[in-house]
Amino acid sequence: MEHSIALVTGATSGVGYAAARMLAGRGFRQVIVTGRSLARAQETAARLAVGSKSQVFTPLELDLDAQTSVTTALAALAAQGRPIDFLLLNAGWIGAKERVLTAEGIEATFAPLIGHHRLAAGLLRANLLSPDARIVIAGSEVARGDIPFFSYTDVAALAAKQHHGDRSAAVEALLRNGPNLKYEPNRAHSDVKIFVAWWAAALARRMPSGMAVYAISPGSTPDTLGIRNAGSAFRWVLVPMAKLIPGMSHTPETAARRYLRALELGTDVSGQFFASPPRKFTGPLEAMQQPHLHDRANQEAAWEAIVNVSGVGLA
Repeated sequence: MEHSIALVTGATSGVGYAAARMLAGRGFRQVIVTGRSLARAQETAARLAVGSKSQVFTPLELDLDAQTSVTTALAALAAQGRPIDFLLLNAGWIGAKERVLTAEGIEATFAPLIGHHRLAAGLLRANLLSPDARIVIAGSEVARGDIPFFSYTDVAALAAKQHHGDRSAAVEALLRNGPNLKYEPNRAHSDVKIFVAWWAAALARRMPSGMAVYAISPGSTPDTLGIRNAGSAFRWVLVPMAKLIPGMSHTPETAARRYLRALELGTDVSGQFFASPPRKFTGPLEAMQQPHLHDRANQEAAWEAIVNVSGVGLA
């Protein structure tokens, strides 16, 4: 992709910042970097330009929590008139100790997924992705279900208990984390990363031939702002311990290289979720085979719920 255009969300720091710099090194002629404010995006683009000695970085204001911001960003991209070849949906974080809802009533842990869906669907609807575009959305090892303290919700059981068997309604309830659900930050993080894998699988079935989407875990990368909202025990006890144990974490640069593996993947593995080997936090990427990640009924239920909550489909 020597003469290609990339867009990276969450590019102002951490893994997104490292990925943007590496994309410039790979020969991308334009790397669009987003920030919640235009000033932050501009500062990031300038810093990247100095550090990489390259003038390919373009700032774009994008607040994934706000539908109006996504709409404005899509309009700016349409005005540019050049299709995106590599879309890296990297922004996200571990939720706060207490439940936080956005202005739209979406639990904050899930808000980046809704914003990323709006962005990706908007680009597809506007024909702003190239015919062989690659989309990567950030996953996590916790989606495998084998990480201590990070259990996930049984959507089918929740649907049977509270929603007359309607799995889409159960997913939507989790996205909004209303009063009938107990908020647990680690469970919310596990759930959203499973939804990410389901979303990628469902989107892959709906994308034009030639394009591909993958959920890819950056691996355990504590030196980022993604943990800024996490509880004190997680930030000041678990994270420092993990950084001392070999194989428990790696650098943002190593994590970014995992994302860029998508440039080498084909359409035959579109929709798959790639992460470290089972029960590992880092290591070589593998396509995950855990049955709960491949439940098509759950994948379609998640897609329907995300479309409903976001208000954006592909039709």
